[in-house]
Amino acid sequence: MRIQREIPAADLLVIDDGSRDGTAQVARRFGAEVVQHSFNLGYGAALQTGYLYARRRRYERIVQMDADGQHDSASLPDLLSALDSGADLVVGSRYRQNNAPQTTFARRLGTRIFSWIVTKWTGVQITDATSGFQAMSGKALDELVHDNFPEDYPDADVLITLARAGIQIVEIPVRMHERSGGTSMHRSGRAAYYAYKMFLTLSLLPIRRRSPFRAGRKVSLAKTS
Repeated sequence: MRIQREIPAADLLVIDDGSRDGTAQVARRFGAEVVQHSFNLGYGAALQTGYLYARRRRYERIVQMDADGQHDSASLPDLLSALDSGADLVVGSRYRQNNAPQTTFARRLGTRIFSWIVTKWTGVQITDATSGFQAMSGKALDELVHDNFPEDYPDADVLITLARAGIQIVEIPVRMHERSGGTSMHRSGRAAYYAYKMFLTLSLLPIRRRSPFRAGRKVSLAKTS
């Protein structure tokens, strides 16, 4: 795998979100650990499964990548280097260089709007608020392992929530490719729902409170680590 060429010592984890296409078997064949959901739970739930796995095993640095071929593993050393320089969350942006893959006008417009909102809220220049190509420290991971994490579209709202919690966020340029498989979660009618849900969530952030179950989740994590 290309990831192993870039970071030979990396531990690989694949979250199989209820797929029926042999994902788990292929991933194991290449030496990855696999956690399987019995049925499809959504993008956000798959991410938090990965976060829980990493926290229970006390990882201090993780990188998340989509499985559709868009994220170029050649950018992995740059993401990790930004963590080494003191960042807690590193967002990989396809728009900081002139090599962004083609996408729809609506997707580009939505990304610009939410990136502008995140920039205003966090004080950090963000150009790709919907990027799933990220690296994070254990400190950032601790803020993501709780019951308030969105189960469907964790994008701009998560970045703002982390910034409010004191997480140091930076954005760096990365290379992304055209999707080689799967379908976008922002397609057709889902794009309209995404915009509605994101604007609603962002409007509630000033009054939102953390889940009362979070303390119990932390105790559970400590006992199972």
